Amino acid sequence: MPSELSPLQVSSPNPILSVATRSGRVESWHRGAVAVFHDGALALSLGDTELPTFARSAVKPLQALPLIERGVPQRLGLPAEELAVLCASHDGTEAHVAAVRSFLARGGLSEELLGCGPHAPFAKASRLQMLSRGDKPLKVHNNCSGKHTGFLLLAGECGDELANYLSPDSATQKIVNEAVSEMAGLPAPLPTGLDGCGAPTFVMSLSALARAFCQLANPDGVSAVRAAACRSIFEAVGQAPVLLAGEQRLCTALVRTWPGKSFAKNGAEGVYVLSLSPDAKRSRWPGALGIAIKIDDGAERGYQPVVIDLLQWLGAFQGDAVPEPLSRFANVPIHNTQKLLVGDVHSVAEWGKQ
Repeated sequence: MPSELSPLQVSSPNPILSVATRSGRVESWHRGAVAVFHDGALALSLGDTELPTFARSAVKPLQALPLIERGVPQRLGLPAEELAVLCASHDGTEAHVAAVRSFLARGGLSEELLGCGPHAPFAKASRLQMLSRGDKPLKVHNNCSGKHTGFLLLAGECGDELANYLSPDSATQKIVNEAVSEMAGLPAPLPTGLDGCGAPTFVMSLSALARAFCQLANPDGVSAVRAAACRSIFEAVGQAPVLLAGEQRLCTALVRTWPGKSFAKNGAEGVYVLSLSPDAKRSRWPGALGIAIKIDDGAERGYQPVVIDLLQWLGAFQGDAVPEPLSRFANVPIHNTQKLLVGDVHSVAEWGKQ
């Protein structure tokens, strides 16, 4: 991708998807693009869904496929919690850290081998507890530590030097790149950049990203080994949704809504993806769904109400009413320092006018 913004990106053709209000007036807005694949075909394209985009951590389940396909989780006896944390951008709570450490121990790996840098837990309570104890964050607290554990194990399978497992030229990352490109229906190798955790991050269009997650939801068209790997991811996150993200996170709330029939994942800089299997009942668009969203300004708050509004338009909720656990993401409240409600962030997307 170019190092400078093109005139097209500066004056974005993308529509306003959500707005932030204050005292009854619109204060800010978030432009973006949305792609929806339904039963293997692009069914909705709102905004520029062909613009090359860094997928960031949204593709973690796709990056996990080569390890699962080689039978490593079965050989190690991974429980659902550890398979979920393999695909997670986790909160760094004690439960998440324990799952990553157990995952490492099963493979005979030490924390020092993790190539991701340390950062404080995302979960506020865990972060405050760490500060109160005077502890420093470790690599296992990194939200990507589960993915990196998987990469280390895959490196062992591939015969790579473990210290080199993040290199785009390693056998590990070449195999991962091939799996992601196949799921997205793109020729390999995909172009990459450097992600926040040090791993390669992929550049692709939103339409290709949505296609990949539609395939994840209904993998009947791929090999039997890959199809089984896709289904095992759905099953694991359905059994251990908190390990995928955290108690207060949108990903966890969505997977709890359709346990075993969905996968939801955030990526940095305003990227969000969602898979719904054909047996996640909907009044409209009943087949497999793959959704990809990118908010131009990179704000997480920009996509949260858009995801819920889109699902409601798709008829994903029984009786079309937003389930209570998801309602706080449909209208994200804005409070001032007096804890008074002063506005919200809500979707203004016009789904029927694309």
